[in-house]
Amino acid sequence: MDSPSTPEEGWIDEHHQGVRYGLQGRVLVDEKSPYQRITVIDSNRYGKGLLLDGCWMTAEHQERHYHESLVHPALCSAAQLEKVLVIGGGDGGTARECLRYQGVKHLDMVEIDGRVVELSQKHLPSLGGHAWSDPRFQLNLADGIAWVANAADCSYDVILVDGSDPAGPAEGLFNQTFFEHCRRILRPGGVFATQSESPEAFRQIHIDTVRLIRQIFGYADPLYGWVPMYPSGWWSWTFAAIDGPRYRNPLPARAAAISSGCEIWSPRWQQGAFEAIPAFIERELT
Repeated sequence: MDSPSTPEEGWIDEHHQGVRYGLQGRVLVDEKSPYQRITVIDSNRYGKGLLLDGCWMTAEHQERHYHESLVHPALCSAAQLEKVLVIGGGDGGTARECLRYQGVKHLDMVEIDGRVVELSQKHLPSLGGHAWSDPRFQLNLADGIAWVANAADCSYDVILVDGSDPAGPAEGLFNQTFFEHCRRILRPGGVFATQSESPEAFRQIHIDTVRLIRQIFGYADPLYGWVPMYPSGWWSWTFAAIDGPRYRNPLPARAAAISSGCEIWSPRWQQGAFEAIPAFIERELT
C-alpha cells in the first residue's frame, strides 16, 4: 500500500554479502505483490527509485546508464528491427529507448508483475514516457520464460532481457533452457542482449552467464558500464548473435539518428565499453 503522505526520511539500503548500498530518502510505497516486494522511494540524489525484493532496479536521474547500455548496441546493429521482444522491463525505460527507432514496427514487453508496471506509471512516469501509449507497443502480463518457450521459431529481430538478479521470479532468466529458446526465436541477423550482473559483486555469475550465452549463440561479448546505484557500481550487459559479432558495429545511419538524444551511449562509448574487459575476466572466458 502507499505509505503516509509525509513519511520520515531515512536510509534505504541494499545488502549483499557483507556490503550494503544505500540512498537517503523517504519511502513512498512498500508492498508485496504476488511475486515480490515492491518499494518506491523518493531519494535526495537520484529522484524517485524502484526496488524489487530489496534490490535497486532504477531511479529517475540515473536510469539512462542502464537502459541506453542495454538497448542501443543491439538496436543499432541488428539487420532488421521490425519486431522486438523485451522480457521484464516493467518500469518502461527499455521500451522507451527501443521505440525511438522508427524501424521498430511492433514491440512485445512481457512483464510478469503488473503491479510493477502500475507503480512505475504512477511514480516514475518519465521512465516509460510515451512508450505506454505508442501504438507499436504491446504489454503482455505473462511469464517471460513461458513466453519464449511457446514462441514460434525466428519470431523476433531483437530480444532484450531486462530482468532483475537471478533470484525469485527472474531466476529462470539465467539458465541454459531459457537462452536456447531465445536463440531459437531470434531471426537471422538478429541480436540478443541481457543484463549480466556485476563482474565485481557477482563475479562468478557474470562469467558463467557470458560463457553459457557464447556456447549457445556462437558469438557473445560482455559490455561494461557504470550504474551508480547497483552493487559496486560496475555493471555488465552481454550481447549475442548467431552470424557474427554484429553487435560491436553500430550501423552509421541508425547511430546518427539516435545518438543526439542519448546521455550515455555513442558509437565511441560503445567501442570503449566492449574493449574495457578486465584481464582476469578475459582469461576466464578464453
